[in-house]
Amino acid sequence: MSTSSTPSHEYVYLDHAATSPLRPEAREAMEPYGDVMFANPSGSHRFAREARKAIDEARDLVASTIGCKPGEIVFTSGGTEGANTAVLGAVRRHGGTAVCSATEHHAVLHCVEHVNGVVVPVTAEGPLDPAVLREVLANTENVSVVSVMAVNNETGAINDIEHISHAVRGRAEKAILHTDAVQAACWIDVRDIWKHVDVLTLSAHKFGGPKGMGIMAIREGTHVEPLILGGGQERDRRSGTHNVAGIVGTATALQITDAHRAEEVKRLSALRDELVREITSRLPQAFATLQPSVGIAGTAHICLEGLESESILYLLDQHNVCVSAASACASGAMEPSHVLEAMGVPRERIKGSLRFSLGHTTTEHDIRVAIDATVAAAERLATVKK
Repeated sequence: MSTSSTPSHEYVYLDHAATSPLRPEAREAMEPYGDVMFANPSGSHRFAREARKAIDEARDLVASTIGCKPGEIVFTSGGTEGANTAVLGAVRRHGGTAVCSATEHHAVLHCVEHVNGVVVPVTAEGPLDPAVLREVLANTENVSVVSVMAVNNETGAINDIEHISHAVRGRAEKAILHTDAVQAACWIDVRDIWKHVDVLTLSAHKFGGPKGMGIMAIREGTHVEPLILGGGQERDRRSGTHNVAGIVGTATALQITDAHRAEEVKRLSALRDELVREITSRLPQAFATLQPSVGIAGTAHICLEGLESESILYLLDQHNVCVSAASACASGAMEPSHVLEAMGVPRERIKGSLRFSLGHTTTEHDIRVAIDATVAAAERLATVKK
């Protein structure tokens, strides 16, 4: 009896913001460290030294891609661990209050709520207004950490990290500024983000690396308490035996993403615009949540007013079209998106929200199939509803 649910080669995958397919180059780079060079890099024999060398080379590569020093890189299990460490680690080390925007990923938002921190409202377009943040910080005592994501994981809205940094330095100069850049690496030069923050976190599987791997860049002189104690790996900032294969694959995928970013942004911007234009012109109940100027090239967020996203997703799935209604972490949840609520999107539109997220495997054919399938699904549901 077969238990496989692997999609056929005919499927259209537009859910890269949830996870992106492993890049072939990353898979190839990882392969030797699974069974040939399998040694623990913390050992003292030559096989261990080979594994340590691979980590050191990967760390150098990641640092050059981010624009930081190799010693500022910490390898983690993913974006959630990195965000938790940045927020909770800062509060545990320095005390005080944590501050974040209302549209943060739950990996940040739940941490801030856990320590009774302050959540700052956002604009109707999605980004956080630095002037609003400045006012909140001016009226909040002893802020130890401010966390603002570079790119929103649901809508693709881009925050102005440079101006947010100015707001933090002007009103809470002792605070650590963290940015969740998990959704940014494919679309924005991370070097331009890093220069303005103290801690930056990434997740490998969002840019074609392996799942279960993440990166924290912690600026020299910035101190947060580690969440994971033990053998003292990663300079006592994150203990645990190194995942050598995962680290090598992460570095390889990030390097390729960085090298091809400009051409991919140009290519996928055109495909994203086509998708939004066609769906909103062919369906009167379809509304684009963001204007292209405030979002990344890889995300098209559309609300189908009067329809329910679960029903649309079901019909799209029948046609082998993979998209989502919100972040992957919220899939199946009955509660409406906290991101869209924070933006003031009407409930009738939130119910029919769809996130199409593009990536390195997306083609023109994929977009055309997704457009036709979405229009057909919406028209069918609208007819049934009548």
